[in-house]
Amino acid sequence: MPSIATLGAFAVAAFVIIIIPGPSVLFAIGRSLALGRRAGMLSVLGNSLGIIPLVAAVALGLGFIVAQSIVIFTVIKLAGALYIVYLGIQAIRHRKDGALTAVAKGPKKSAMQMLGQGFLVGISNPKLLVFFVAVLPQFVDFHAGAVPLQMMILGVVFFVIAVLSDSTWVFLAALARGWFAKSPKNSERLSATGGVMLIGLGGVLALSGNKS
Repeated sequence: MPSIATLGAFAVAAFVIIIIPGPSVLFAIGRSLALGRRAGMLSVLGNSLGIIPLVAAVALGLGFIVAQSIVIFTVIKLAGALYIVYLGIQAIRHRKDGALTAVAKGPKKSAMQMLGQGFLVGISNPKLLVFFVAVLPQFVDFHAGAVPLQMMILGVVFFVIAVLSDSTWVFLAALARGWFAKSPKNSERLSATGGVMLIGLGGVLALSGNKS
């Protein structure tokens, strides 16, 4: 079990990393603009749940293998990027669906479907895996034993902070959607804007440099 001081130090480090706008933030905003607050919150929760398997992989030593393999890293990165592009295209294609329902709630979709979509985006983020490979060991007391358990506890701390932080962006994006989407036409435009953001995010991730 990590000490209180270690947990506090890790929480500060995690908070600094998480609050910097990055792929998770853009994903949360894009989904919220495209589909509304409900979809945004479920996407954030699913995306953050993807953190847990990544931490488990690091705890079991699998994360190091992925981090050191350019081929595996690239395949995972491209798969995640393409999936985000797909979600963006779907948001644009079905933008009129969002205009037919309450703006703040967004179109009705399966909660499990949105959780699953967010989870796939989160677990296919190899750069987050590399971050855990590089950072988690620095906050683990190897002399205390139970190293995997210590890493999982730190992962849960990261998960909680990520959910709270990204949820804030969801509420802000959903609030903007509620303000500007007073007509079906505006709602369509906002949904399309969210879709374009997701496509752009996928493109950036696909074209970004390798792990080095």
